[in-house]
Amino acid sequence: MTRIALLQMTSGIDPAANAATLVEAIHAAKAGRAAMLFTPEMSGLLDRDRARAAAHIVDEHDDPVLAAVRAAARDAGLWVHVGSLAVRGAGERLANRGFVIDDAGEIAARYDKMHMFDVSLSTGEEWRESAAYSPGSRSVVVETPVGMLGLSICYDIRFPALYQALSAAGATVIAVPAAFTRPTGEAHWATLLSARAIENAAFVVAAAQSGEHDDGRNTHGHSVAIGPWGDMLLDMGTDAGLGFADIDVEAVGDIRARIPVIDHRRTIPAAEVVR
Repeated sequence: MTRIALLQMTSGIDPAANAATLVEAIHAAKAGRAAMLFTPEMSGLLDRDRARAAAHIVDEHDDPVLAAVRAAARDAGLWVHVGSLAVRGAGERLANRGFVIDDAGEIAARYDKMHMFDVSLSTGEEWRESAAYSPGSRSVVVETPVGMLGLSICYDIRFPALYQALSAAGATVIAVPAAFTRPTGEAHWATLLSARAIENAAFVVAAAQSGEHDDGRNTHGHSVAIGPWGDMLLDMGTDAGLGFADIDVEAVGDIRARIPVIDHRRTIPAAEVVR
């Protein structure tokens, strides 16, 4: 068994305060004997006022939150998956970028969110992520102490092809850091995560934002760890804080041997339309 820690946050508009929460969680996760800590999407800054947020969004090499996490990971000797940070991308565009930090504080992997959250909800909420952010163009799997970790971010969860690519590349654990809205979270969050775990016979670890944020948004919470058979190992509800789960990565091989979904996949041609 390998112990993981999940941080459920209510990130705000002050990066220094968010960084302090992350650093504290890293040391608490280490004290709790976790091999790795997982944090939510936009761990360093959650602010839908783009003019106000702009002053805090810099290149990753200058990002104070990332620097604080790397230093704390090194001091604690703990691997950390920073679900994502808003950083400067190419040109004037931004990137919603996740980072895997090793126990020496080095960046082991990066992943830019591929699918942009451009939606209009029945509540009147409208989100246009593509207005400021550029989508990523590659899927990423990285070797970690908890297994081969496939990376994704939030809205990606609705696109199964990404997760098929990750499991085909060897991922046994898949991270889905998120800041799901309450309406979509209540309707789809648990179902989508369970489906991705079952159809890829992989662990799914989803650290989430939760509660009412400084910028006025409300997020769903319910950070979870789900086993490759679809079993719920952890559900953190709606309170911010740290949770732990024990995962047995060897179970992935057992389940993939019983139901070899990855081996059975076929390339699907375009559908023939009959009228």
